[in-house]
Amino acid sequence: MFNYYCPPRIMPAVVHPTKCCVTHTVQDVIVPHVFPTHTTHVNHHVFHQQNYFPHTESCVNQTDPGTVCNFFDPVKPHGPKCC
Repeated sequence: MFNYYCPPRIMPAVVHPTKCCVTHTVQDVIVPHVFPTHTTHVNHHVFHQQNYFPHTESCVNQTDPGTVCNFFDPVKPHGPKCC
């Protein structure tokens, strides 16, 4: 018996489509949102106008001297005489 060695025949490689593998990583990122608020306090002063009308009164006592006697009557030299 003869032992003959026959090397295997090699065919060209069959290339399949590339298998895509995806890995995900997560990184937390803080984005500050600022909502400012401003309050203005307005103080109102309301003036209520009040009108005053002061009034005064007075009283005057008046006397009427009537007829004045003439103590020095040149016509009648006998002393004072009232009318």
